[in-house]
Amino acid sequence: MQLFIVASALLGLAAAAYAPYPEQSNRPQASFERTARILALDSDVKEDSYRFNFETENGIKQEEQGREVDGIENSGGYQYTGDDGQLYAVSYSGGQGGFQPVGAHLPTPPPTPEAILKALEQNARDEAAGIIDDGSYNPGKYGGGAAAAFAPQPAYARAQASAGFRQPYKF
Repeated sequence: MQLFIVASALLGLAAAAYAPYPEQSNRPQASFERTARILALDSDVKEDSYRFNFETENGIKQEEQGREVDGIENSGGYQYTGDDGQLYAVSYSGGQGGFQPVGAHLPTPPPTPEAILKALEQNARDEAAGIIDDGSYNPGKYGGGAAAAFAPQPAYARAQASAGFRQPYKF
């Protein structure tokens, strides 16, 4: 029993000494993050809205406010100092349109190709003219007419079409 207790203690010490993310300890900001104190904290939660903000001594700041409108609509922002010493700031809003962050360091989508813009304009013109394409198949639209598209297929043609999967390989 004593051996079990000693082995457990040694295993516990070894596990405590193990750093699961050694790359974090080499980061310039890591020493500030471990011991950063909260300098300011304010929070106000009501039945249909909320707001909060905080600031830590290592330069992290965040503020957010939200209200209930067909779900939650919120807006806010945060800033922090990166490992490169640069100050990063993000402002955001969220609601029916989803989470929408804005920041100078965030990537932006590529421009929409010209062909897509032309297709969207044509779709808008068609809809304004009363031409609606709901995506469903319309046999008359492709020159076959309604009767041709739904004509019964001969049994022999169906058998030939499915027989292709049952033929052995020819070497």
